[in-house]
Amino acid sequence: MDETSKIENMLVNNALILIIEDEPEIAEIIGTYLSREGFRVVTAGDGTIGLAHHLRLRPDLVVLDIKLPGQDGYEVLATIRRRGDTPVIMVTALAEDLDKLQALRIGADDYVVKPFNPLEVVARVKAVLRRTVARDSEQMLRVGSLTIDPQAYRVEVEAAAGPVTLGLTRTEFRILAYMALRIGRVFERSELVDACLPEGEALDRTVDSHVSNLRRKLAAAGADGLLVGVRGVGYRLDNTYGQ
Repeated sequence: MDETSKIENMLVNNALILIIEDEPEIAEIIGTYLSREGFRVVTAGDGTIGLAHHLRLRPDLVVLDIKLPGQDGYEVLATIRRRGDTPVIMVTALAEDLDKLQALRIGADDYVVKPFNPLEVVARVKAVLRRTVARDSEQMLRVGSLTIDPQAYRVEVEAAAGPVTLGLTRTEFRILAYMALRIGRVFERSELVDACLPEGEALDRTVDSHVSNLRRKLAAAGADGLLVGVRGVGYRLDNTYGQ
C-alpha cells in the first residue's frame, strides 16, 4: 500500500462523526454501530447544538436528521454548506422523491430513509468518507508557505531563497499530512497515536516527541509557528499562518 492510500485509510478509519438526531434511541443506535467500526462519535439533539459542535469540533462527516426541533435539517444543512464542504448524510422518515431531491439540491452527499438497517448507515458513511478523502488526498495541500504533496511524499517550504524540501521521517510526514487535511482542527494526542503511529508506539509522549522534531524542522525551514500546541488537548495547524 502506498503512502497516499495509508493516509486515506487513516482518515477514514479514525474519522469524527457528528450525529444530529432528536430521537435519542436512533442516535444511540447509529452511534453504537459507528463506534464499533472505530469511528469517533459526537451527538446533538437539535440543530442549534449540532451547528455549535460542527463549528467547534470540525467533524469529518455529519449524519443529519431532517425533522428536528427548531431549525430543521434543511436549514442546518444550508448553514453547514455556507461554512464549507463537510460531507453530510441526511436521515429522513420521508420516502418522497421531492424530499430527497431537496436534500441533494442543498448539498447533501447521500441520504438514508427510516426505518433503516444501521449497517446501511455505516456502509454509506464509509463510502462517502472514502470518496471525500480520495478527492482531497489527490490534491496538493497548502498551508501558508508550506506545500505537501501526498503523491510524491514531499514537503516543501517556500523561503526567500527558494523552496526548501523538508527531510521528514515517515511518521512525521503522516502526522503533518493528516493534520493538513483538516486544517485548523485541534487533534488530541490519542487521535494522532491511533491514526499516524505504527503499532507498538501507542504512547502520548511518543506523539510529543515526533511533533517536537517536526516543529524543529519546520522552524529551521522558516515555517515556525505553523504547528502549535493546545494546552491540555493536543496540536493543530494554525490556519492563520502566513496570512
